[in-house]
Order: sequence, then C-alpha cells, then structure tokens
Amino acid sequence: MPSTSDAPVLFHNTMRVREGHWADFRLAAERAVRFTEEHAPQVMVEFFSDEENMRAHSFQLYADSESIRTHWRISSDHIGGVMEHCSVERLDVYGRPDAGVAASLAAFGRDLPVSIHPRIAGFTRLGGAGWTEQGRPGPA
Repeated sequence: MPSTSDAPVLFHNTMRVREGHWADFRLAAERAVRFTEEHAPQVMVEFFSDEENMRAHSFQLYADSESIRTHWRISSDHIGGVMEHCSVERLDVYGRPDAGVAASLAAFGRDLPVSIHPRIAGFTRLGGAGWTEQGRPGPA
C-alpha cells in the first residue's frame, strides 16, 4: 500500500469488556470481523484479548479517510453488536485523517479519550504474503 502524508490511517481501540460478557464479546467480534472482511474497506482488522484485565484491543488499518467513512456507514450494526459487551476506553488514531473524519473523531472525544498521532515516516508491506496462525508470513 502506498504511504502518503495522510495515508494510511491506523485505529487502535482499547475496550473494557463487561463482566460475564467474554464469550458474547468474542462471538460479536468474530461476526464483525467476518462482515468486515467480506464487505468493508479496511486493509487489516485484528482483535486481541487481555482477559485477565477485562480489556480487548482492536487494530484497523485504512487506506484513507474515505474508507473510514465507508466503514462507519456500512458497519454500524456490527459495531453495535460488539459494543453491547464492552465500552471503549480510548481510541488512538495513527496517521492524519481528513478534516471530516477528524471532526467526527473530535465528537467521539467528548465521551472518551481520542488521540491523533500524525505520521512521520513508514511503509506498509501487506500485499502478497498471507500470515500463518503463528504470526509469521506465509505463502501468497
């Protein structure tokens, strides 16, 4: 994926899972990821659990701000399904979303900490190789 001063954009959500909701949270997250993989524009989506501390983390990589808007528009039902079982503690955004997305994030920031971290330099090497369950590049 080509990198520019405003793309890509990486979201990191830190969520607190409600007591007694781990199984339902996992199912909702798995459903949301399946939907996203089939229909939404993210380049990458990953969920990670920290059950001991009742937290989960999701990372979503977007090619640009338009893909963020598209995701918000088409995925609201699936986002709501996940949110039934958790609350977002903070949202860290890495990259430089456009003014419209930044304004929407500022509105979210009234209810939770949102931080935008502008990109300095980098590259993304996701094309071609898949990833194995062991977290290593696999065959294309």
